[in-house]
Parts: sequence; structure tokens; C-alpha cells
Amino acid sequence: MFDINEIRKRAQQASEQASDSMKKAIEKSEKRINEIEIPGSEKSASVSAAEVEEQIAANTGRQVEILGQMFGPDSMEQIAANEELLRQMVNDKVAEATSSAAGNLMGQFFGEDMGILAAALETLEMEDADDEEELPFNLELEENLYTALEETIARLEAMPEPEAIPYQKDDVKWERFGILLSGILSTLNNHNLERMDVEEHIPVMEQKIVSLVRRSWGIDGRSDLLDMIRYLAKEGYILRYQLYSEAASPEELMDETMDEDARESTRRAWRFAQRYKSRYAPGFMAGWDIGRAAMLTRWGFYLGWLTESEAVGILWDLSQKVVEELHSWHEFAQSYLFGGLMWKMLCGDSSAGSYLGYIADAATDLLAGKVEQDSGHWRDCPWPAQRKIGFTL
Repeated sequence: MFDINEIRKRAQQASEQASDSMKKAIEKSEKRINEIEIPGSEKSASVSAAEVEEQIAANTGRQVEILGQMFGPDSMEQIAANEELLRQMVNDKVAEATSSAAGNLMGQFFGEDMGILAAALETLEMEDADDEEELPFNLELEENLYTALEETIARLEAMPEPEAIPYQKDDVKWERFGILLSGILSTLNNHNLERMDVEEHIPVMEQKIVSLVRRSWGIDGRSDLLDMIRYLAKEGYILRYQLYSEAASPEELMDETMDEDARESTRRAWRFAQRYKSRYAPGFMAGWDIGRAAMLTRWGFYLGWLTESEAVGILWDLSQKVVEELHSWHEFAQSYLFGGLMWKMLCGDSSAGSYLGYIADAATDLLAGKVEQDSGHWRDCPWPAQRKIGFTL
């Protein structure tokens, strides 16, 4: 004989556990939305308190909107109705108990339907890697980050890479090369690198990308996108690094509107530039600037803000810019590391060490590839050799 009260008790526990799991899943999704960040915000490190409050208010409203769009209307309604659904399942299964044998009852009650629901809840509850403990950004941490940067640059330099080859002006390989300039961010975001579109066109992914572009870059459409790409191609961190390198003191880069946090960010970036200015010219930042501009171009095409021919043309221009300054995928990856660390210095982000590791892992995948994975894209697309210019004496 089976105990119907015990079955009801276990069903109620399952319902409560599922409800609690759903609530936690929503909280975690909200937290992840808050933490979503794409490297490269060019906004000033110094903002007013009013601007901060305004941004917080805007983000709060946007997060609610994004959460709904991430799950979709049907999914949100399903989440809201899950408790009632579970209660109904309990009632239905208990009703069946009166005409079922004990073995069959347990198989039905805790069978496929509940198993699928439990698996879904488990998936929603999956945690990312443990967050890195936030450390104070002091001189000791700076030195450790410099060491990590230099060691990582050296490791990348030692990796094999195909020899650069000449590209003709109208070579079809330019389009492929332009797409691969977005390789690091594409790899970090698991984007497709075989075509211009970064992802399949599904509402969830489209909304995720448009919200990230807006939140992290302040880009709200075609005009903003083109302005940012133009800025990265013509100024970007090449100009910023040059200005910080040439300044005799960090105070030359400050003004009276800066608060203490902004001033400290300026000091960190100035120390960074002073340390490396004799080793790396401003043009070494080209990979950091152009890599992000290429990613924005592909995102812009995906979102319909650029036509395919426009995106191809922009990537061609970006390609010409980067091959003027850099000579290999090694240098491109090293540049991305270099610019990424200066960016983290300006942000005062003590997780910069992990960030360098992510970039290095992505570059390694692009250069060497992984077994049974679609990677090694840089390895399969040699860097364009600079065209030699002949002179007549």
C-alpha cells in the first residue's frame, strides 16, 4: 500500500522547490544582465552624479524590458504560471492514484513530465565560474598585471603562424580577413566567423546584441554606429596612448571637472603609457581599435543598421588601416592585450588579469585551433603582407 498523504507532501515539496528555483533563476538572469559588458566603452571615466543616477534609472527600466525579451512573452507567462501548473499536476496525479498500482503511480508521478521540468530548472540554475575576488587597484597589482601582460605577449609570440602573403587589391580574401579582425570578441561571444552574420536571426539573440551595443557603447542606431567606427579607425586608443605617452605628468591630462576616481584612473593609464612608450609606438594600438571596430561593423550588419555591401566596404577600409601598423596575427593579438590592459587601467577594474587570460585563450584558439572544434580561423587565413613600393632613382 502507498501513503497518499506522503505523496501529497512530496508533491508539495517539489512544487515549492521548483517555485524557489524559478525565482532564483530570474534573480540570476537579472544579475547577469547587470554584469553584461562588452569591452570598449569610450565614455569618459568622469561623469556627474546626476548622469549616474539617470543612467541607473534608464538601465533599471531597460533590464526589465530585456529580461522579458530574453525569455520572450510566452516564456515569461510560463514562468508566472509554473506554480499553478505544478499544483495542477499534483492534483491530477493524486487523482490517478486511486486507480493505479503503487509502482505505476510513482513512475507516473515522478516520471517524464517532472524530469523534463527538473532538467529545465537545473539548466536555468547553472552558475558561471566563480567571480574573481575584487582586489584593491594598487601599485602592487599594477606590477603584477604588467608582468602578466609581458608573459602573455611572449607566449603568443612563440606560437606558430603561417607566413604573411600578398593580397591583391580586389582579392576575395580581404572580405574573409575583415571578418576575422573581429575574431577575439567573436570567439569570446561564440559568434560565427564563417560569414558576416554573427548569429542566426532569432529574437532573443537580436535583442541581446542590440541591448549590449546600446548599453556598453552608447550606440542607438546607424548614425551612432558609424560615428564610433570612424572614431576607432581615426583616433581611438592610438591617439589616447600617444597623448598619455607625451604628457610630462598625469596632471596635464586632467581638468577641474574630474573627481578623485577619474584622476586616479588617469594616473594609472599615464603610468602604463610611460612604462611602454619606448617599447611600443602608438600604432601598436591598432589591433585593439580595429578589432573592436570590426566587431561593431558585423554587429551593425546583423542588426540591419548596415547593408552587406557597406559592411564589406568598412571592413576593407579597416583591413588597410591595420596592415599599415601591424604585420601578423601575433601582433594583432598582442595589440589587443595591450589595449585591453590600458582600458582596464582606466576603468580601475581589478579583474584585468582574468580578462587578459580570456583574450589570450581566444587568440590561442584562433591561431592553433581546438580538436573537434571549429577554430583555428587565423591559422587558415594568413596575414596580408605589406605591398612594397618601388622607387625610381
